[in-house]
Amino acid sequence: MRAFGGYIVTLVATVMLVASCSVVNEAIKSGDPQYAYQQAVMLYDNGKWDKASSLFEACRHIYMGTPREDSLSFYNARCKFKLHSWDEASTLLDEYRRKFGRSPFIEEAEGMYALCHYYMAPPPERDQTMTSQAIIAITEFMSRYPESENYDEFQDMLDNLTDRLMEKSYMNAYTYFKIGRYKAAIVAFKNAMKQYPESPRTEEMMYYATVAAYRLAENSVESKQLDRYLAMLDHYYSFLAEYPESKHIKELERMAKASRNFIDKNRTTEDSADI
Repeated sequence: MRAFGGYIVTLVATVMLVASCSVVNEAIKSGDPQYAYQQAVMLYDNGKWDKASSLFEACRHIYMGTPREDSLSFYNARCKFKLHSWDEASTLLDEYRRKFGRSPFIEEAEGMYALCHYYMAPPPERDQTMTSQAIIAITEFMSRYPESENYDEFQDMLDNLTDRLMEKSYMNAYTYFKIGRYKAAIVAFKNAMKQYPESPRTEEMMYYATVAAYRLAENSVESKQLDRYLAMLDHYYSFLAEYPESKHIKELERMAKASRNFIDKNRTTEDSADI
């Protein structure tokens, strides 16, 4: 009985698909743009966004320069948005907002444009160029429509995207640390903390920067070691001031002690040589 029921559901779905295809073909073959537009709207209202888009595009050139071009272009872009074709939708919406800046649909169009970029933004592990573009698009929308009913939702998205950039900056710096490029790691951690002072990774970044400074000094040529051990102590005391209860304190104290011992020994040697 269940199998029969499943067959009926499949049959109905197939009939509906064929019917929607026939509607598109019939509308295109009719040569009547008004009829094609009406069928496109009907398909759109019924959630047949792919079919509706085909018809909107088929009669778009007919309505070019007419008042209907506004709504036709908007609904065609909205079809792509509904289909989650974010790249194609963002292109159509960008064209729309540039051409129809005074349209009654403009706020919704610019909101969808910002959302397209948000949905295309990748996780922190990947290149964050699109994330930066999404931040620009969302910031522009919030600036233009501060009274939008969706303002708080866009703010949450903006916070989420900023978190991705913060995480990416940490990951980039940590990669340098992991492969032993300690000088580059120190610079990257410093830049990340300067750019994102509210990052939840600040303690970790200060810790790794201190360890990197120690390892850099430890592995340096003799002529550079004194200055680099001194730099390590600067990192250590900064970390200690910010996170005196950190779980890393004992480990860093051992490094700081070794650094002080090296500094005291070499300063004594230098002083003796000057006498």
